[in-house]
Amino acid sequence: MANQAYEPLPGAEAIAAPIRHRMEDVFLEAARGDDWLGVRSYTRTRIGPDGPLPVPEEAENTLSGREFYPQAVLDSAALAPGVPLIVTENGIATADDTRRIQYTSGALDSLTSAMDDGIDVRGYFHWSALDNYEWGRFTPTFGLIAVDRETFARTPKPSAAWLGAMGRDRVVTTGEDWHLRESLGSCQGRSARSCPGL
Repeated sequence: MANQAYEPLPGAEAIAAPIRHRMEDVFLEAARGDDWLGVRSYTRTRIGPDGPLPVPEEAENTLSGREFYPQAVLDSAALAPGVPLIVTENGIATADDTRRIQYTSGALDSLTSAMDDGIDVRGYFHWSALDNYEWGRFTPTFGLIAVDRETFARTPKPSAAWLGAMGRDRVVTTGEDWHLRESLGSCQGRSARSCPGL
């Protein structure tokens, strides 16, 4: 299920409820009692008195025009209490890999908080492994691995080594806490297949 955090401005709760119902709740109602719920989560939509609002001018935007809002995945975690959750798709379109690490760290931290609150989170899948052809173009680079469009050479980004370390260590750390140079040094210029830790 594709979802996002619907956040009503004060006084717009009654406007947000039917929007959320039409876009998400109807599917959640159908999923109650299922073995698990898979969600894809990227951002939020703020709701005002006249309906959905554009991304605020002061907000950081991703290459796909969405607001940088990693905690949206926390909204996903609380969607269907009692149904195990798998985040089947979550990531960020950015040319700045340090922002990818910050976004993913924020999303994983939100999931950790949800699990601490008793939500049954069974898995997380990052979108995506490779920079790919997305919505008719190569521009929104979501990948943990860069792809040269001329040679098709694949080069792991620091975020790939960082996320690999999170999986191995089962500890969520931010980019500042993690030594990118040490972990990436052996990967520079090498294929994903020959890079240790990926």
